Amino acid sequence: MSTNPATSPNRLLAALPAKERDRFLADCTLENLPFGTVLYEQGEPVRHVYFPTECFISMLTTVDRRSTLEVGMIGDEGMCGYALNLGGNVSSLRALVQGPGRAWRMKAATFSRHLESMPTLRRILGRYVHVILGQLSQSAACLRFHVVEKRLARWLLMTQDRAHTDSFGVTQEFLAFMLGVRRVGVTKAAGILQSRKLIRYRRGHMTILSRKRLETAACACYQSDLDTYEYGMAAGVAAHRRKREPEMRRIPQKKVRLQREAQLREEET
Repeated sequence: MSTNPATSPNRLLAALPAKERDRFLADCTLENLPFGTVLYEQGEPVRHVYFPTECFISMLTTVDRRSTLEVGMIGDEGMCGYALNLGGNVSSLRALVQGPGRAWRMKAATFSRHLESMPTLRRILGRYVHVILGQLSQSAACLRFHVVEKRLARWLLMTQDRAHTDSFGVTQEFLAFMLGVRRVGVTKAAGILQSRKLIRYRRGHMTILSRKRLETAACACYQSDLDTYEYGMAAGVAAHRRKREPEMRRIPQKKVRLQREAQLREEET
């Protein structure tokens, strides 16, 4: 099994030092996850964690045991099973594979042991959980205040980011399911974007024609999510460096002090 980050391009794992990453991936298996696979149901135990490399996963919440809404999406920038980072072992959301592909999978118990023994992993994933909480809050606001057309544009951009392609399959029924609206609302919103030549949608196949203009059509929540991730993860790296720099500055000072103490002992004798 290869543990080269070039062949396992998950951004969280790529941020680990090479030796720690290799040790972590040695306990993972690389799995192919088909479209529609349910990794967890809401309220069920988390038995495995997943670090996507090609696939992407929708995080869904259910209201009144009937209505379902997507509140987050996880691709190669993140992980699925982050409840374990907070000391829990039950999923608060349903995890559904939206885009098929590969992901690194690890047993929950093994992951918890690595989390205890690897401070760098704890730091990186701690920042990631902080980012996820911010993005969930943004999604709640987006649902309340933004029209379907702008939310659809945001969703298409999020999907493109994780699918790494301009074209992908998606039905109007599935879009309505993800956005929490009726199918007629999706038809109208997609028709507006198509009339502006931002997308082409035919028989369940979506193509983004102009990403730049689609970003303009999307609500501000899309850029906010990107900023939350970039600033949140970068802040963790910066804090770690600030913590390490004083330690590195103290090393030469301690060495000088020990040498001086040795000289004084020699003078006394």
